[in-house]
Amino acid sequence: MLDRAELLWPERTAVVGDTPLTYGELAGIVRWLACDLHARGLRQGDRVAALCENHPRFLALHFAAARLGAILVPFNTRLTTAEHRTVVERAQPTILFADRTFAPAAAELASTHPELEVVWSDGAPGASDDAPRAALVLATDPAQLYFTSGTTGRPKGVVLTHGNVLTHALMAVAELRLDESDTWAHIAPMFHLADAWATFAITAVGGQHAFLPRFDARATLDLFEEHRVTVTNLVPTMLNRVVHEPGAAERDTSSLRLLMSGGAPIAPETVRRVVETFDCEYVQTYGMTETSPYLTFSLLSGSQRRMPPAEQLAARARTGRPVLGVELRVVDGQSRPIPADDTSVGEIQVRGPTVTPGYWQDEEATAAAFTEDGFLHTGDLATIDATGSVRIVDRAKDVILSGGENVYSTEVEYRLQEHPAVLEVAVYAEPDADLGERVAAAVVLRPGVESTAAELIAFCRAELAGFKTPKSVRFLEALPRTGSGKIQKRALRETASD
Repeated sequence: MLDRAELLWPERTAVVGDTPLTYGELAGIVRWLACDLHARGLRQGDRVAALCENHPRFLALHFAAARLGAILVPFNTRLTTAEHRTVVERAQPTILFADRTFAPAAAELASTHPELEVVWSDGAPGASDDAPRAALVLATDPAQLYFTSGTTGRPKGVVLTHGNVLTHALMAVAELRLDESDTWAHIAPMFHLADAWATFAITAVGGQHAFLPRFDARATLDLFEEHRVTVTNLVPTMLNRVVHEPGAAERDTSSLRLLMSGGAPIAPETVRRVVETFDCEYVQTYGMTETSPYLTFSLLSGSQRRMPPAEQLAARARTGRPVLGVELRVVDGQSRPIPADDTSVGEIQVRGPTVTPGYWQDEEATAAAFTEDGFLHTGDLATIDATGSVRIVDRAKDVILSGGENVYSTEVEYRLQEHPAVLEVAVYAEPDADLGERVAAAVVLRPGVESTAAELIAFCRAELAGFKTPKSVRFLEALPRTGSGKIQKRALRETASD
């Protein structure tokens, strides 16, 4: 994809920012980096780890690793050195490509793993005339290796092949109508597939890449304005903070044509705020690391665009319909399709060319992840309607069983999100001697706004059944998060049981 971009658009801007790069210049940096890594002994099939924030050199590494046929292992920058050490032991990379910001962690990893050579991301480029020829890789060869955060046990390494990555990029180009006029903002962390897929899709069409090293709501709005960003994807917590940033509606974000959100369900109230604030198309996305990542988009059909605004908004807030190339079904516990009545609940299962072949050196986990007919268990519970559009109601592990009744946390969260005092919320299960589990909520209030537990409980009770209404509300300065920015309900459950 990069070779093609260099051939077709050598003088077109590839990277915007303090040091803009054309596609010809970006390709030169990639060749130099591939040459440097090859000289250090990196060969086809070897692993090269990355401990980087969002910047052009990290973008270049994605293509340099692919050029050599090496396997890129992005490290979650928010994990501890001990957690990084576990990934090193599992993946056995020979090179760690790191920002100097993470020098202490890199030094510690190198000291405990002598075979690991640290290469700094800001190294000076040299001549690339002797760059190695691009490796011959097959669609089934591993291209990337993403390790789960390990919050529920031993981290698993998700293998994505060159075929997975290429197919997903082409799908995204077609579905989202990406082209050379687009400027993508790398704001969500590039070590996570919420953003990393765009590295390839935007390059494939000769678009522009803009970078924010780490998320900040005000800096996000600055980036939108300064570089005339047209499209990006944020996790819901990020998007929620951007729309609540003071003065967001007054910013010049007229260049935005599409804002996407994925990684977790999003409250319809947040979708409404996004559409009102930015006056652009909004698309809810759903996917997994195991699926490269996207599985569904809430893109509106032609007939849906003729619906009243309120109905359009409801459709945009749904999880959406399957993307090109993905076969999706929603089934009950006996793998039977559930009725397409948008009420019955079952597990989403998927298969297709963007789905991982399995987990790194873990046959047991791989076997457990797939059905006999090759569908991947997602662990996500959803309804489905007659048009094939799904609506996630919860993760299977997050369903609250209270007095024999199933409570889906997203329904309670969506209600709480409508309260004007609530900035963020997570609903989870607390142990209860009588009910088994009871509904609890952790809430972050908007700055300068006050509320009480009794007020929020009454607000829920006005619209929700008694068994769905939170029995307790605790107020926090911030919700616990995983390295990718998702709310970590496991941590809330653990502290509730202490």
